[in-house]
Order: sequence, then C-alpha cells, then structure tokens
Amino acid sequence: MPMRRLSVTVDRFPLARRFTIARGSKTEAVVVTCTIEAGGIRGRGECVPYARYGESVETVCAAIEGVREELEAGSDRGALPSLLPAGAARNAVDCALWDLEAKFAGSSVARLLGIESPHAIDTAFTISLDTAEEMHKAAAAVAGRTVLKVKVGGPEGDAERMRAVRAAAPAARLIIDANEGWRPETIRDQMLVAASIGAFVVEQPLPAGQDEMLGRMPRPVPVCADESVHGSDDLAALVGRYDYVNLKLDKTGGLTEGLRFLAEARRLGFGVMAGCMVGSSLGMAPAVLLAQDAELCDLDGPLLLAEDRPHGLTYEGSTVGVPGAALWG
Repeated sequence: MPMRRLSVTVDRFPLARRFTIARGSKTEAVVVTCTIEAGGIRGRGECVPYARYGESVETVCAAIEGVREELEAGSDRGALPSLLPAGAARNAVDCALWDLEAKFAGSSVARLLGIESPHAIDTAFTISLDTAEEMHKAAAAVAGRTVLKVKVGGPEGDAERMRAVRAAAPAARLIIDANEGWRPETIRDQMLVAASIGAFVVEQPLPAGQDEMLGRMPRPVPVCADESVHGSDDLAALVGRYDYVNLKLDKTGGLTEGLRFLAEARRLGFGVMAGCMVGSSLGMAPAVLLAQDAELCDLDGPLLLAEDRPHGLTYEGSTVGVPGAALWG
C-alpha cells in the first residue's frame, strides 16, 4: 500500500431540537473525524468523545495524533489494541482502516465480512427526556414508527412519562432508557410501570457498578446493559443481571472489537442492541452492518441532526438503509 497521510478534524452538527437524557442536554453533536489517505484513496471513521467515559474532543484528538507515526507507517487494525485503548479514538481509526481496506480491495466492508446482501434495518427513534406532556406530544408526532426509545431517569415523574408515551403511541415497541437514572429503592416500582405499559426492554436502569441487584430481583421486563458494558471482556460478569447488551462502537473501540463483542454476546446468550451516540451517518454506517445480526437497532443519530453529512444514510419510515461507498465502506 502507498504511503499514508493522516488527518484529524472536529466537526459540529447542530441538532434539530434539544436532546436531553438523565445526565444532561445538548444542542449539537460534536464528532472527531479520522481520515487516512493512501494513493489517492481515503478511508474515514467518526467517533463521539463522551464525557461519561472520561473523554473530550481534546483528549480524543490527542490520542489519535499520538499514533500518527505508526498509522502513517502502515500499522493495521490488528495493531490498534496495543496503540490505543478501547474507546472513541480507536473507533474512529479502526473504522477508517476498514473503509480504506475495502476501497483498496475494490470491494466493500460488507463483502469483506461475508455479508453478501446487507439489508435495511428497522431502527428505534428516540423521545428525549422532558415533561410527560411534552413527551406525549413528541411521541404522537412519530407514533407510526415501529420502535421508540423513551428517555427517562428524571428526578421524578418517570411513571407519568412512560404512560404518556404509551398513550400517544399504542402500537410502538418501547425501549425505556433510564441512562443510570433509577435507584435501588425505586427500581421495582418503575419496572412494574414499564411492564404495565408493555415495554419491550428497559435499558440501564441503575448506575454501572451498582447493578448487582438486577441478578437478585424479578425482572418483569427484560433489561439491557449500556453503561455497564464496553467491550467483550465485560460480558461474562453481566450474565444473570441483564438480558440484552448495547453494542456501541464508541465503547468497543471500533468495528473489529465490535465483531468480537457480538460473537461473545451470542456465546453467552445475550440479545444484542446495535446502538450509537448522537453523531452523523459516518458514525452510524459501520454499526448498520453489525445490526444485520442484532435483535434491536438504535441508529437514529442522523435523524436528530438539523443537517447530516453529504451522502448520508437513507431513512425511510422506520428503516435505515445500507451505507453507500461515497459515505463509508
């Protein structure tokens, strides 16, 4: 392969409306884009630095710049775990290398993975945390979607929020996402409310590290781990506590580890949700391939933006399409 050239940029995408979860709000998506060019061919990857995991735009950019010499000298995906820890920086680099590899091969990442005919996937659409009244309005506006992810975890009023969304969208499958916002003393009551409205799954109800009780209590609704799981090495400890695990490439450190995560989750009997941070279609594209083999897909990040990247993923109704080569892969 010809000599490589690395570039790292920070891109900002205003959101169509304020996005709120239990930990706070945002009005824009700030992403780091890694581009590796060789012989006139470029591969790109995107990541979202996440403060919850000790990341910032500055630290992620510095981490990628810190391995510039190795990447420009030709280090491949197999070398990345020794160069970068799992997380956002490795994700951007790993996905850029997949993109570059596929383009040099005159192929696609899907074909490199043995996926001959990838297809559009049903994705959840997120209802941001707000008052019950506002969440009812938001859900009513998208009630025709097949799956809604409902953000809860406020200091009070979650029962009313859940009931309001169900009243507005009686036919949708509901994922109730507390983002670590519930507490041991209230979780049983909250889970019963989730069960009473027919929720399909409850995501990360308790803070990571305080979720042992999930293995000792009845779970009237299946429970999905998010903040409690990052890479494949975390999965074994969650057996008996969770029924599903949320696979996010910004946590695993890219598609390469994402594939290992998926295989290990299957071995241990977990259902899998292919999830995302709030970013552009470039960040979602690799996860669309993992979602081909997942029970749940939550890749609605670009739908939350005021404007996506050029050549973005195609969303039709509740489905997200397969990425084209002009975007990634």
